[in-house]
Order: sequence, then C-alpha cells, then structure tokens
Amino acid sequence: MKRKLISRDEVNRFLRERFDEDEGAKRMERSEIVLKKFGLLDRDFHLRPFLLSLLTEQIAGFYDNKTKTVNLLDWIQPDEQKPVLAHELTHALQDQKVGLTKWSSVSENGPSHNAQEDNRHLQVDEADTARSAVAEGQAMAVFVDYTLRPTGKTLADSPEIAARLKDQATDTSGSPVMARAPLLLQESLLFPYNEGLSFEQAILVKVGKEAAFAGVLANPPSSSFEIMHPDAYMEHAPVPMVHLPDIHPLLDTEYTPYDIGVMGELDVRILVELFGGREMADALAPAWNGGVYYAAQRRSAVTAAEKESTASLGLIYYSRWKNRDSARSFMRTYADQIPRKYSNVVERKKDEVDEKELVYSTSEGDVLISLSGTGVFVGEGFDLTLARKLRDTIVSVQLEGPMKQASGRQQEPALSMARILASFGAVDAGALQRYTSSR
Repeated sequence: MKRKLISRDEVNRFLRERFDEDEGAKRMERSEIVLKKFGLLDRDFHLRPFLLSLLTEQIAGFYDNKTKTVNLLDWIQPDEQKPVLAHELTHALQDQKVGLTKWSSVSENGPSHNAQEDNRHLQVDEADTARSAVAEGQAMAVFVDYTLRPTGKTLADSPEIAARLKDQATDTSGSPVMARAPLLLQESLLFPYNEGLSFEQAILVKVGKEAAFAGVLANPPSSSFEIMHPDAYMEHAPVPMVHLPDIHPLLDTEYTPYDIGVMGELDVRILVELFGGREMADALAPAWNGGVYYAAQRRSAVTAAEKESTASLGLIYYSRWKNRDSARSFMRTYADQIPRKYSNVVERKKDEVDEKELVYSTSEGDVLISLSGTGVFVGEGFDLTLARKLRDTIVSVQLEGPMKQASGRQQEPALSMARILASFGAVDAGALQRYTSSR
C-alpha cells in the first residue's frame, strides 16, 4: 500500500476536502439545525469550523481508504508513531478484506417522503455508528496488543485495560479544542474508540479472535445498543425499535419532511447527561427501550435565514423505556430543559388534561410532553391540537416489547454525531494520542 508523511496543513486540507465532498458532511449540515432543536448544540454554535479545528487537533494518523494510503504525521516522534502504524495497518487489512468505503458507509441520505420510506430508514438506522465502532475497535485492539507486547500481556487476558484506557481518554487537559467541545462532540468522537474497544474485547474473551475480527466484519452489529451491550450482539437479542405510523396526512399540507432517525442508546446517554448530569445518564440510559425522531420544516419558511432557524422546524421525539419509573424520570429531565432551549416559556396548566401531560408556550411555538405507559412523546413547534393528534397516532401503533430490526442486518442514519463523524473515514482521534503517551 501507499504511505505518506504529512504536515498539519495537509491534514487540515484533507479534512476540508472531505467536508466539501462527502455525503455524510452534507447530511451533517442538515442535521445541525435538528441537533440545535434538541438542545444538543447551542443555537449560536457553528458546527463545521469547530469540527475542522477539533479533528485537526485530534488526528494522530489515518488510513485513507479512497487512496489506499497510510498517512502518518510529521510532528509526532517516530517511536510514538509505531503503535499508530499498527492501528492504521489494521484498517488497511480491513479494507482488503471487506472494502471499507462501501462497508462503512451504508446510510441513505436525504429525507423520506412517505410512511414506507420512513420505516425503511428506521429499520436500517445507526449502522454507520456501529460499523465505525467495529473498525476502530479492532484497530484499537491491535494498537493495545502492540503496545503491551513487551509486557507479555494482551487485551484478551487483561480485562481491566479497556476500562483504564477509557478513563484516560476522557482527560482533555492536553487538548484545548476538545476541552471546549460540546458534550455531544466529545462523546461522539471517542465512542468508536472507547466503546468499540470494549466491544471487541468482549468478543475476544468470550468467542475468540476469529469471531472478533473476520466474524464481526462479515456480520457487523447494527446499532449503538449492540456495541454498548456485546452480549446482546452475541446472543442475537432483539434490538429495541419503534415503529412510525403514517403521519404525513397530518403534516404534509403545512410541512415538508426534513429529517428522520433513531434516537439510540448512545444518543439518549448524551442527551440525558447534558440535561441531567452523568449520574442521571448512567441510571437512565440502560433503561432505554427504543426511540425515534422526526423533523419537518414549515413550508412558510422561504428565505435561507428562515430555513436555517430552529423556529422553522417542528420536532417529534417518541421514546420507549423498560419501566414506567424510567419513562417518568426521562419526561421530567427533558421538561426541565425547555426553559433553557426557548425564551418566553410559560407552562399552560389549564391546557394539561392530567398529570401525564405538560404543555408550554415558547418563542418557537407550543411544546407538548406526555407520558403514555412506558413511552414519552415530545412535540415541539406544532400547535397543541396537531401535537396531540401526532401523539395519539404514534402511540396507537406501538407493540409491547422490543422489535428486532430487519433481518440481514441492513443499515443506515441516526441523529448520533458518531455516525456523522464516521463519514470522514478512519480518522484516528486524540484518544490515540493519549493512549500512545500513556503507554
């Protein structure tokens, strides 16, 4: 394969080209407004320039599967490059085995326009996130084994290593841009390395090397849920999934479809940590049992400024939980953030039919949050009457218990920034720099 030693300017140029050319980057630009509507990014945050700075700072080396070139960095000492090279050569081997360009990017881009397209998106969602975690997890496993070789230990016989490296990766003291990054970007950038390594270690220990490498490449997980719960992947357990009914007759007169996707366990963990803190996230995320979001843009939004504003979007978010207490806790946690996301917030208690409903007036329209059994419905930006119709339509078609995603492990788009970042190929982030310096 080809190899190249490149400068920081060349890294920045590579990233800019990927931002300009890659389909995932185009979707990222569309997703930015949805992320802001959720409150995962501040309204005045500019995603593209910040990501360029963040990735330029964090890269320790990368394999470009389009040009089949291993790129190492001319400002990192040669001895520190050796484990990075082991990592990149793993990506090159993956590429020779499965063809990384096609294997790692299986998303469908663009909005869906009918119920059939909606559910095809949902059935195959989150795959890029999961496949990125597999690719980086395998490369991290080789990285760790290469680093540990002088000690005689391996990842498979040292179960504490993945957890220790995960703790080290959260230290941003040596990374000024990462330290300033929103929680969403920090978690999403590190997810493929941290959780991917833990996933691979679990497969290595329980099933062996062949299953952890060739086996996972041939039959990859389809969701962040399976990455975070390797036992569920190995046991072929059902992946929690929410079905979306035909809501287009209620919306399409005044709205045009904008975005749709699964809110996976990774997304929920980030959302709850941002809204309620790490302790709340650790408690609630394991109780997640499926979730979906749908964003529609007002047809009355005509100018570029209007279309780029979160006020132009109506947002639906329906989540399922393993028990009612968790659903109720999530409802309260989400509701507490409404005054942070909007101005002129007033709770309209007279419009709430019971204690399971919360109704607000905001600067961007009505907000309805309601509890139905173990499900929580959120409608933001739709008038209350329409929001209730949407809720009742969605709740009426849900089945009890999890549904397994489509057979054959088909895959595709989630709100998760881990999926979006994965579109830039095998970019090796600051986790590697910290692992290298601490070995």
